[in-house]
Amino acid sequence: MAWTIEKIGGGAFLPYVDMKDMMLSEFARRFGENLEDRVDYGDLIFVPCFDFKNLREEKSLDGEKTARYSADNIPFWCRCAMVEPFLVHFDSIGDAAQALKSVQRSWAPYTHTLFRRSALVQEKLPYINLKDRTFPFDIPQSPVGLYTLIDEHTLLASAKTTSCIPAGKITWVEDHENPPSRAYLKIQESLVLAKHFFGVELPSSGTKCFEAGACPGGWTWVLANLGAEIFAVDRSELVKPLMENPLVTFMAHDAFTLKPEALGHFDWIFSDVICYPERLLEWIRMWLDSGLVDNMICTIKMQGEIDWKLVAEFQNIPNSRVVHLNYNKHELTFIHCGKK
Repeated sequence: MAWTIEKIGGGAFLPYVDMKDMMLSEFARRFGENLEDRVDYGDLIFVPCFDFKNLREEKSLDGEKTARYSADNIPFWCRCAMVEPFLVHFDSIGDAAQALKSVQRSWAPYTHTLFRRSALVQEKLPYINLKDRTFPFDIPQSPVGLYTLIDEHTLLASAKTTSCIPAGKITWVEDHENPPSRAYLKIQESLVLAKHFFGVELPSSGTKCFEAGACPGGWTWVLANLGAEIFAVDRSELVKPLMENPLVTFMAHDAFTLKPEALGHFDWIFSDVICYPERLLEWIRMWLDSGLVDNMICTIKMQGEIDWKLVAEFQNIPNSRVVHLNYNKHELTFIHCGKK
């Protein structure tokens, strides 16, 4: 056997694209971790003595297959964490692939160096889809291992990761002609995550949606294409094709001042409004307390330094998750699914 596996412990963390500084800041300010002993492999950081606090194995929606691993000290700005990293020492590319296959089937690469060599290793592994995705699609329920070459004969890998998406990255096949704005990419990602985490079906024909701050209409465009009925509220009108769409009812108003009792029940409520997180949290609680909404997706826009105690209040709402998206920047996304 021309390869060996060396268990090393610790943890490794791959941030979202261009979010490495945000992830390091979150480690320091949210968790009090200075990570002074870390080793950087491109954007991936390996922390030799990292202790995953309250590490737990989540189950898939059928309650049988392992879905992912999570812990209380994994940053939002980490798209994929290596939970049990190890080193593989190998002689040839085929040996590297054989070593990984001896552990499990599904592996995704993070490539920061030796690009051709990494591609050759991946070619010898069982196929997984690393291409851009077409919306909608179902995220698998089993975790995907992550590896990276650190030199010509050594790779860092972990079969246990926090993501069921290869390297934690969703990239959409983009429509550059029809959407009113690129914000449509965020709601697409949010909806597939909602289905992945909670098993909720996407909006469809007969689904009633309320979108706050809908202009110019990127999110409304996605919902209308799914066949949903949208009550869109903003001070400014949507683009003309959406204003003329029979599935869209528009109101010129401040959406946050409308009361649930005056509007009635909605299957979904959406908000990508630029507002203070405190106001958004109050608005979310108002709707959830009313019992007039089943599911919500809202962008938490950060204002300066992040208030992590406030973010925790969003997290603590039952049947909810706070996530960072591949298509988010300095913001987080709140997903609540109270009804499948």
